[in-house]
Amino acid sequence: MIRKVAILISGGGSNMIKLVESMTGDHPARACLVMANDPNAGGLAKAQALGVPTAHVDHRPFGKDRAGFEEQLSEKLDAAEPDLICLAGFMRVLTPEFTNKWAGRMINIHPSLLPKYKGLHTHLRALEAGDAEHGCSVHRVTANLDDGPLLGQARVPVLPGDTADSLAARVLVQEHQLYPAVLRALCEGADLPILLG
Repeated sequence: MIRKVAILISGGGSNMIKLVESMTGDHPARACLVMANDPNAGGLAKAQALGVPTAHVDHRPFGKDRAGFEEQLSEKLDAAEPDLICLAGFMRVLTPEFTNKWAGRMINIHPSLLPKYKGLHTHLRALEAGDAEHGCSVHRVTANLDDGPLLGQARVPVLPGDTADSLAARVLVQEHQLYPAVLRALCEGADLPILLG
């Protein structure tokens, strides 16, 4: 049975593209929806070009009404009937009500070796801490930010002269390998976590 995957984005959607491109051939899942919180997110057009249905719910008119925003998100997700939701650069903090509704069916990729550096500016924080290595993590989404059980990690060395941008670029290469690998393993019931690098 093919599993249906919805992907939530906020920007260009490079991880979304890698996920969609991976779901071909004998892969046990297919993308059923790509949705953004910004109607101008570049990833929407890219998803359409890949033949994936798209939707958006602009978060800005809702102001601080996160419940109202998430209610609209859930309506569109419910219509798509996903088995799994992948957050791929979705830059909105989700309420416990939303994460509980999709508990066990929502995963996220985060650019740090969790539990280190939850939240933003992870590459700069790793450099400022003098870390010898950095990387990315895929985890189940819970009510606590960047805190769910780990499903995979990929590591990269921090090199002399690295900037936040150069480190981010190397981590992104690993994100593009790790996220599809974790998605496939999860859909196939294979052993997790996956560790790369």
